Amino acid sequence: MSGNDNKATVTVEDSLTALSEAVGKSADDLRGVRSALDLARADLAHANTSITREVVKYAEEAIVHLRETDQALRRVLTRLRDRD
Repeated sequence: MSGNDNKATVTVEDSLTALSEAVGKSADDLRGVRSALDLARADLAHANTSITREVVKYAEEAIVHLRETDQALRRVLTRLRDRD
């Protein structure tokens, strides 16, 4: 293994460590967001109120970003699985 290969390996390991930590933090954050959304939905249903189009727009943007993140993570996992 050359010096460059070792640097590449360290970079990959560091990258995967950082990704793992980010996924763990995001999972915790997303659980909190889900709880808050469930409460907001219950409040909206109980109070029979409406929300602005702006909230709907941001919700739709979040859904797109989450789908893109899911696809990116699947690509990482696929490449890791197929590395042999």
